[in-house]
Amino acid sequence: MIAAAGDTLADSVALALGWIAVTVRDRNPDHPRANRPIAIVALVNATILIAVTIGVAIEAILRLSEGSPAVLGLPMAVVSLVTLTVMVIGALVIGLSAHREDIHMKSVLLDTVADAAAAAGVLVAGVIIWVTGGLYWLDPVIALILSAVIGFVGTRLAGQAVAALRGATIDFDTD
Repeated sequence: MIAAAGDTLADSVALALGWIAVTVRDRNPDHPRANRPIAIVALVNATILIAVTIGVAIEAILRLSEGSPAVLGLPMAVVSLVTLTVMVIGALVIGLSAHREDIHMKSVLLDTVADAAAAAGVLVAGVIIWVTGGLYWLDPVIALILSAVIGFVGTRLAGQAVAALRGATIDFDTD
């Protein structure tokens, strides 16, 4: 519950910062550094995503080494199914073409897709735990797999944001 609240707070801050960055950019879009606030916000989003991912990975490793606590598979699956639905709808609202837009929109889409992937992983683990009445270790294993994938993508985004801050033109169509 604390992780979900922290993720919601981080998402809210990222959206607010993005709105400010877009507003600043749109005041003088022809300025040579008009996209700098967008790249800064994308870097902040990527950094938060990487930090949360590292925290989840550490917690997953601790749970695997100390023994995974029992979890209720059915409620876990139901909540994650609702979350997955909301995140997929969110990704569709943002637009699947956002990955070709500015780096801020790419970071927002990435965070939304990462949340959907996490919900899908939790859904699978929840169903298996519910059906088998055990296998609690699946929860931290799914968390580790998702952490690796999301951490890789977040690191690439951070690299693109730093490159954009250094003045490089980022071609989003190649990702």
